[in-house]
Amino acid sequence: MLQYQPDQFPYPLLRIGIIGGGQLAKMTTLAAKQMGFQVNILDPSPHCPTAHLADLHIVGSLYDADKLRELAKVSEVLTYDIEHIDTATLKMLYNEGHTIYPSPDLLEIIQDKLIQKQILAQHGVPVPCFEAVDSLTPDYLAQAHFPLVQKARLGGYDGKGVVILKGPEDADKVLQTPSIVEEWIDFTKELAIIIARTAKGETACYPVVEMVFDDKTNICDIVEAPAKVHPRVADEAKRMALLAIEALNGVGVFGVEMFLTRDEHILINEIAPRPHNSGHYTIEACITSQFEQLLRIISGLPLGSTELLRPAVMLNLLGEAGHSGPPLIEGLREALTIPGLSFHYYGKDVTQPYRKMGHITILGDHSEDALEKLERVKDVLKIVSR
Repeated sequence: MLQYQPDQFPYPLLRIGIIGGGQLAKMTTLAAKQMGFQVNILDPSPHCPTAHLADLHIVGSLYDADKLRELAKVSEVLTYDIEHIDTATLKMLYNEGHTIYPSPDLLEIIQDKLIQKQILAQHGVPVPCFEAVDSLTPDYLAQAHFPLVQKARLGGYDGKGVVILKGPEDADKVLQTPSIVEEWIDFTKELAIIIARTAKGETACYPVVEMVFDDKTNICDIVEAPAKVHPRVADEAKRMALLAIEALNGVGVFGVEMFLTRDEHILINEIAPRPHNSGHYTIEACITSQFEQLLRIISGLPLGSTELLRPAVMLNLLGEAGHSGPPLIEGLREALTIPGLSFHYYGKDVTQPYRKMGHITILGDHSEDALEKLERVKDVLKIVSR
């Protein structure tokens, strides 16, 4: 076997296996190809967004133990672009010596919102008041303090598995699944930050951003970077997010969602153990994107700079209501006349109402400039069906 010096790397630099082939895997793969990595993926769809980019695509369920082992066999390190995968097999692979970031133990914690909240609270991380509830029975609702938030313990994503109950009259909205019930927070802003942490405990923080959610879908609509908050608030948000990731002993890239209360306290809402929708702006707006940062961490390379080059806003492009089928992109020519706009289409060959189909990022000389440009394009650029 050839021996290389510590700062010598053969091509490809590393064989990376990604569990999942969605848009996060696609953007990670684009960054990986730029840097000289090989990427293998496991995804059930032959036409997933990453299918045409990956060096190897294993078609199979993310819960298929044999397929996961097949991916591990051809990869030197494993990561994932979605939480809902087979942690039991990943834990076995990890114990057999396979390298997996973030660890399967951490993923198992994140998958269960109750355990996630319990561990954060035990380590002094501020979170909304919560309790575990097997079922929100009529008796429970009769005594509940409204409004409240019900979250399914397992399986929620993109606004699914979360309901806000304003009173007993909302009993028809109750999720019939083991849940946590949280106090409803009267927040002024929903904030987020991308945290990077290496196996040696080195950390890097991206700017604190503000997320604006669509009331109809409960899906993040707009991300503004940086958030318009007092520097003291931004520093506290970074400190709490770092505390949360250190409590989990996380290694990788994490999206930390937070509430800013009316008295300007930070409460941690949820953590994603992967690149996050709130960090897509980093592709154009930061020296090192969240996707390149993940690659640096899992391959043992130094952390990259998280410096924000220019203020930016990101808009999620969701499938229009009432449209299902092969997608049609409306308004692209007009949108691309706007200076500083970058268009990202995820490669999904079927659109559905409110499905994430792509995003745009707009850079501006200042936040108001970027937001003004966003308003010009928001009603022009749409994903409909043919």
